[in-house]
Amino acid sequence: MQGFILNLNKVKDEDLIVTIISRENLDTLYRFYGARHGVINLGFKIDYEKEASSKSTIYRLKDVIHIGFKWINDYKLLRVWQDFCALFYKHLKDAEELDEFYFELLDSASKNWGRQNPKRVAVESYIKLLRYEGRLHKEFECFLCSAPIVEDEISLIRAFLPTHKGCTHTFGIKKDALLELFENDSTLFLSDEEIERLWYILLEGL
Repeated sequence: MQGFILNLNKVKDEDLIVTIISRENLDTLYRFYGARHGVINLGFKIDYEKEASSKSTIYRLKDVIHIGFKWINDYKLLRVWQDFCALFYKHLKDAEELDEFYFELLDSASKNWGRQNPKRVAVESYIKLLRYEGRLHKEFECFLCSAPIVEDEISLIRAFLPTHKGCTHTFGIKKDALLELFENDSTLFLSDEEIERLWYILLEGL
């Protein structure tokens, strides 16, 4: 099966506890340290098998093959990708059931990551996630004071919740550009400065 590595924890003697999102579920597996093992890292897409252990309730990770991205050797792109993947671990780690939507979202993002500003890919992907989870607020009412936002600029807080600039005293984003993003998953009309602001909000958590 294939999956994306969302989290790595070192345990005794360089062994690892690895959390992988696949189409079917979120796997937490044990990987024994050894010279024959290939290097794995946060955000890598891998093909793998899992094997039951008689000594533990946790399955063993085996037969790992790294499925590389064309942009994998670009450190800047990889760093942003790893930050993005880490957000999914925090968001999904306690989920009892997992739909294939999340794997497909990451898979689609990975294919576009080197084609445009990756932070734009991340923001557009996040909008799809918010819509899928029923958390996308398109009515432009202030989350803090509940009054309609009639100004041309809107501030956003965690989970892209809209607020008046005067309520949060934060960077404003053009309303028309946000409407395009929320309705069509497009960052076309957002400036690089606005994308940076949305990226930092995204880093607060999915």
